[in-house]
Amino acid sequence: MASYTIETRKLQSGDLRFKVTVIVKKNSRIIHRESKTLKKKALAKSFGIKRVAELEVQGVLKPIKPVPLSVLLDMFMNDRDLWDKTGRTKQYVIKMLRDCDIAKLQSNELITSDLIEHCRNRKGAGAGPATIYHDIAYLRSVMKKAKPVFNITANYSIFEEAVPVLIDMGLIGKSQKRTRRPTKIELESLKDGLTKRQNKRPNGRTRIPYLDILEFSILTCMRIGEVCKIQWDDINEEHRTVIVRDRKDPRKKAGNHMIVPLLAESFDIAMNQPKKHPLIFPYNPRSVTAGFQRVRNELGIEDLRYHDLRREGASRLFEKGYSIEEVAQVTGHRNLNILWQVYTQLFPHKLHEKKL
Repeated sequence: MASYTIETRKLQSGDLRFKVTVIVKKNSRIIHRESKTLKKKALAKSFGIKRVAELEVQGVLKPIKPVPLSVLLDMFMNDRDLWDKTGRTKQYVIKMLRDCDIAKLQSNELITSDLIEHCRNRKGAGAGPATIYHDIAYLRSVMKKAKPVFNITANYSIFEEAVPVLIDMGLIGKSQKRTRRPTKIELESLKDGLTKRQNKRPNGRTRIPYLDILEFSILTCMRIGEVCKIQWDDINEEHRTVIVRDRKDPRKKAGNHMIVPLLAESFDIAMNQPKKHPLIFPYNPRSVTAGFQRVRNELGIEDLRYHDLRREGASRLFEKGYSIEEVAQVTGHRNLNILWQVYTQLFPHKLHEKKL
């Protein structure tokens, strides 16, 4: 028996979308499910009625014939329910895969040797094992959704055989632990360069307080995306804390809010910002990092990423004597091993400052 439901979703822009889900049950068990998101409720209702009628007459269709992987990738990108919940890195990789030779293969004909060839081609183009691993992981993720979402056959189980082989061949692997922290001289140079950049005539563009954001990022150990999302309403002036919403977490992101202390001068930096917008730092994170990268490149500072400032901030807290549990309250890490192994790099000479 076929039926449909309509779910209303509100976008960040305030616009409404209507997701209609059609299911077919047999002996109280769902044997078919499909969904489509439309801009108008009337269209969603019309689609639901039409599909229920078709399925009642025709029965559940068998999976359609396989398609080229390029078509499957396109379908994934065009499905708003999937694509809108896909991270920026994964989106970039999927778009890149769309233009690779492997995308010409049929979705049910992919074999291990095809994946080996793809990985060798990527390695020959200069990609490292950790980067190529993303290709394999994200392609598998798309293929795994082929049948339940798009009714397309795809042999995603081939990855169970292929991944161990690719690891043994050294074609894919985990990323190496980063230990990069800016030196004192590099930080001073960056501050001077960012000050000059923010004081330049913006030519009608928003003037970004790069220096304040840099200092705030280090002192709070926040990701730049988190810095540019905090609101005035989230600050507790009495406790000198702020709510960081939807903190990144492997298991949960939406609703993962944390109260974070604004240590040292970070509270004053925040309070000194103009109160002309609900956000404390109402700037595009990409614009901030782009400005940082330009100044860094002009100064000839190598292998320093904006995200390394998070490691700098965490390491400073350890050097000042904070416990790992206390530092985790600032960085938001629930896994203390990750905090210690990935986001901490202590300078040995700092031990001389400790009192015995």
